[in-house]
Amino acid sequence: MRDWRFNHIDFSTYPYYEGDDLGVYWQQHQTVFRIWAPTALKVELRLYEKGKGGKPFLKQPLERSENGTWVTILSGDFEGKYYTFKINDGEWLHETPDIYACCVGVNGLRGQIYDPMKTNPVGWEEDNFIWDLPATDAIIYETHVRDFSIAENSGIQHKGKYLGFTEAGTRSKEGYATGLSHLKELGVTHVHLLPVSDFHTVDEEKPLEKYNWGYDPQHFNALEGSYSTNPYDGTIRIREFKQLVKSLHKNGLGVILDVVYNHTGLVKNSGFNQTVPGYFYRQNPDGTFANASGCGSEIATERLMARKFIIDSLVYWVKEFHVDGFRFDLMGIFDLQTMQEIKEKLVQIKPGILLYGEGWAADKSPMPENQRAVKTNMAVLPGIAAFNDDFRDALKGYQGNKRNTGFISGKTLGEEAIKFGIAGATYHPQIVYGYVESSGSAWADEPNQCINYVSCHDNHTLCDKLLLSNPKASEEEMKKMVMLAGAMVLTSQGIPFLHAGIEFCRTKGGHGNSYKSQDSVNQLDWERKTRYYNVFEYYKKLIQLRKNHPVFRMATSAQIRVNLEFCTAYKPGIVAYCLKGEAVGDEWQKTIVLFNGAKEPAICLIPSGDYKIIARGSEINEAGIANHSGLEIEVPAISMLLLAGK
Repeated sequence: MRDWRFNHIDFSTYPYYEGDDLGVYWQQHQTVFRIWAPTALKVELRLYEKGKGGKPFLKQPLERSENGTWVTILSGDFEGKYYTFKINDGEWLHETPDIYACCVGVNGLRGQIYDPMKTNPVGWEEDNFIWDLPATDAIIYETHVRDFSIAENSGIQHKGKYLGFTEAGTRSKEGYATGLSHLKELGVTHVHLLPVSDFHTVDEEKPLEKYNWGYDPQHFNALEGSYSTNPYDGTIRIREFKQLVKSLHKNGLGVILDVVYNHTGLVKNSGFNQTVPGYFYRQNPDGTFANASGCGSEIATERLMARKFIIDSLVYWVKEFHVDGFRFDLMGIFDLQTMQEIKEKLVQIKPGILLYGEGWAADKSPMPENQRAVKTNMAVLPGIAAFNDDFRDALKGYQGNKRNTGFISGKTLGEEAIKFGIAGATYHPQIVYGYVESSGSAWADEPNQCINYVSCHDNHTLCDKLLLSNPKASEEEMKKMVMLAGAMVLTSQGIPFLHAGIEFCRTKGGHGNSYKSQDSVNQLDWERKTRYYNVFEYYKKLIQLRKNHPVFRMATSAQIRVNLEFCTAYKPGIVAYCLKGEAVGDEWQKTIVLFNGAKEPAICLIPSGDYKIIARGSEINEAGIANHSGLEIEVPAISMLLLAGK
């Protein structure tokens, strides 16, 4: 029996292959197969007529080639056939597609030989989305392919499918825009999709019997088949995903992919371990698999061929699918050099690409923290952003305690952490960092390194968290809290990030970890847009406000320090600041923003001047709601008050 301990192996001695031809490449007259398997003694290619079942019609040995690779070339046209490899490194490992497989059959059991050109939808060559604005101009909307359209009231024909994003003009039974039309109406700039690469849990032959977010990756370069209209032919999922991208681009929306290179769904039986046992994973001192992902493994990103695989994979997604950014799951597992090389490579291909991730790990890693892409090391990762969980927890309460409250739900004495988020996690001389419990100092050098958010797919939705931590709150108060959260995220410096459905008070019925819950829990319930339409309208106006006024999205930390001043006396439950707009090209020379998290109105002192009230309560009107002059102003309960003047 194989011993899955590796403390006796020095993986740094394994050869490095720098070629860009790993994988399977079809031509009409031949197909070339090349894999990296330096410990192999034998490698056998097997060809099948179908992606599942049947016996191989051809078994072909590969020949040893340079730097740990094995190669074979088959003459003739094998388009549409399926393949696996079987490797012997002293004993036979399991049959599996290569780790570079881009097209797979049902459930990823076998790779598929295909002509990539035939997967391009009409007009694909002209598809282009150019983001030449600062990253802080982006407004990101996170959703899941299945959640987005699966509900009966979505009005979308291709429910739970890639093609659901291609349908224009869809409406709920109440007549409100859903799907793609909703995204356009809301005004976000980028759509962040939870993992779409092939994952392990959902049976693609019975896609509705199980649900999963997709953080159990199986093939990193191949698409998930349960979101396609035909999971048996791998080319169909490729074509349909390209249609998704093309549709979003045509409507002015960038596409960001959630990628999970930090671990695999399977460990011993993964494609990595069935090709080069142990190499792609970090080990503990005793040789067992390390587990900083909390899922049974962590990828050894620092090993040269693991780093090469990740970079090759990302380049493939950008070049083949025209994607516009990546969110790195548990980015804190990645070594710093890998993240630096990722950024350097991708910006050469797509200068405006957005790169961000979770600046933490889920458990301890054998790699020291000072070598990994955690928040405290962002200074050496320019142009890469991390999620601002400090701001998230200060706004709504610590996510690990469902009863814990935050600023928007009435907690006081946490105002310094709110100021930390308003400044985009950059250094500001007026913030007392000793009172920011979760971070004792600024960790973002520039605002484009900070993703500000209040909720995401993880943990409770904002609405559910507020209901759990404020069980006596009325529905009207809950709506005010959701609107206040949106106001604080969308007027703060950094890059704002919205969890799908926050704009109509999305609920998952109190489920705090719905990664495998049924559709009734996870789906976007489009009827809630009718019920909470005033909340949706508020978010829509907030987004437009941010787009119209660069003072809310300054591009540098120096600009923030000069033009953002916390300009009122401290008052528990109130955070207020002043913005100078002229230096950043804003028509509003002076803006005052006041947030009241308390359930009672508050009288606040403000700098003297003549102002227009732009936002008050649930109303936003850039033309002005009313005029104001004087040193005092009343801020309504649980709301933002925004004034503009000269």
